[in-house]
Amino acid sequence: MEAESSIDAGKCMKGDSGEVLEFTLGTENYALDINIVREIVEMMPITVIPRAPVHITGVINLRGEIVNIVNLNTFLKLPDQPITRDQKIIVLMPEIAGGNNVGMIVDTVSSVTEISASQVDCMTESIVGNEAKYIKGIITSVQEGKEGEHKALIIWLDIHKMFKDIERN
Repeated sequence: MEAESSIDAGKCMKGDSGEVLEFTLGTENYALDINIVREIVEMMPITVIPRAPVHITGVINLRGEIVNIVNLNTFLKLPDQPITRDQKIIVLMPEIAGGNNVGMIVDTVSSVTEISASQVDCMTESIVGNEAKYIKGIITSVQEGKEGEHKALIIWLDIHKMFKDIERN
């Protein structure tokens, strides 16, 4: 029986399959559409911008381009984590953020994964509430570990919706 918080995967997926970039924030697994990713870079010094919104950590100089850095933990109201050298920055395609260069701090980047509609449960705002409106769906993935295979849940973020809200504020 399908959970009440999910709807047909066709509502959050275009077609029967797609590719996502998997990453972690803290101990949780997340994903975003691979077609909006420009590149992944190692952590580098971030220049703090005075009076910037709380979710903007600052800016970086990436090969001569200024890139705004969004702290996903802050934006998604997750516990704050210190920025470390081991973290990565996912730089997005400029059209995602109204033509601006934007990157997001993540703890690790694990893989590009092919997903099928059968693996996805799309979320509805009426069940999960306003705080989770940036969740496109939950992906069920079979992962191998020391104790054999187990199912892992991956939170699929709706980055388009997130940046539309950032632009409004």
